[in-house]
Amino acid sequence: GLKAECGKTDKASAALVKDLKQRGLLKDTLVIWGGEFGRTPMVQGGTNDGRDHHPNAFTMWLAGGGVRAGSTIGETDEFGFNATKDRVHVHDLHATVLHLLGLEHERLTFRHQGLDFRLTGVEPSRVVREILA
Repeated sequence: GLKAECGKTDKASAALVKDLKQRGLLKDTLVIWGGEFGRTPMVQGGTNDGRDHHPNAFTMWLAGGGVRAGSTIGETDEFGFNATKDRVHVHDLHATVLHLLGLEHERLTFRHQGLDFRLTGVEPSRVVREILA
C-alpha cells in the first residue's frame, strides 16, 4: 500500500505548496515535511515486521520561507543506511529554521542546573546556508 499512501501524501503536500505560491504566501511561509527519524532500508526480522526507527539517515524537505527551490543536501550509502556526504544534523536543521524565522540560534540559551543550554543543543550547530535563497 506504500504507493497508494505516498500518492495521497504527494497530492496534498503539492497542493499546499502550489496554493501558497498562487496566493503569494510561499515567500513568507516555511513548509517543513519530515519526521524526527528515518526508517531502516530493510524489513526487520526477515518477516513482515516492518522497518525500525533509524537515526542514521532520514529525509526532510522544505519549501518557501527563504529556502532555495530545488536544493538537495546530503547523500547516503548505496543502501540508504548511513549518511555519507554533506551530513546535516537535526540541530543544524533547527538552527536553519530559527535563522529563517529571523532568530539567532546561538543566542537562544537557557540555564538549567547551573549549565547553559541552547535550543539547538550543546554541540556546535550551524545554519545550512547551502539551502538559503
